[in-house]
Amino acid sequence: MRHIMRTMSEEMNHILVVDDDERLRDLLRRFLSEQGYRVTTVADAAEARRQLAALDFDLIVLDIMMPGENGLDLTQSLRQDSQVPILLLTAMDETESRIAGLESGADDYLSKPFEPRELVLRIQAILRRVRQLKETPAGNKVYFGGFVFDSDCDELRKGDILVRLTAAETLLLKALARKPGSPVDRDDLTAESELIGNQRTIDVQVTRLRRKIESDPKYPRYLQTVRGTGYVLITD
Repeated sequence: MRHIMRTMSEEMNHILVVDDDERLRDLLRRFLSEQGYRVTTVADAAEARRQLAALDFDLIVLDIMMPGENGLDLTQSLRQDSQVPILLLTAMDETESRIAGLESGADDYLSKPFEPRELVLRIQAILRRVRQLKETPAGNKVYFGGFVFDSDCDELRKGDILVRLTAAETLLLKALARKPGSPVDRDDLTAESELIGNQRTIDVQVTRLRRKIESDPKYPRYLQTVRGTGYVLITD
């Protein structure tokens, strides 16, 4: 089977696959292993939690429709104290289902049935975003309200409190912080954050970010919409 081109830094990435379909688990374990990843597979959220408590993973491939705790609930729960990248799988292809997945804190979303090659490409894109956060040169701090975003360490703080951001949210804020006070269009935000999807994907991530920085996300003061263009970060 043809391998997708990979860099040496990707070789030992450890992926947790969570799906109640044994056939699909075995297929993904074999395919991802052939692509050079370490792979652990589990059948439900309870076992996923046990694995996450014992091991460090670079990414989770997580099915939404599972008995017991479903993928959306597990994603929301993990996002309370973990920023491990999550790629959701689901048999539902409706727009609202995709939006619900992104709003829960997932980094990407793939509908079943899918080509294994597309899954690998999406995994590579997510891991590339994570590496980009670590490799991006230092930048200036930006201040808005009681917040400070520090590009040196990719941290958003409110006073002494660290505000947890996903990799996608961090890169989105980073792109806006490079041009404080200037509108950035959605196409540029999509390119800089390497989000796979359409402009609606950017809108969903902006909505998630607003919930973390705005006192009233419906009437944003700092992360504002520029009609017909995109978004602008208003700093102090």
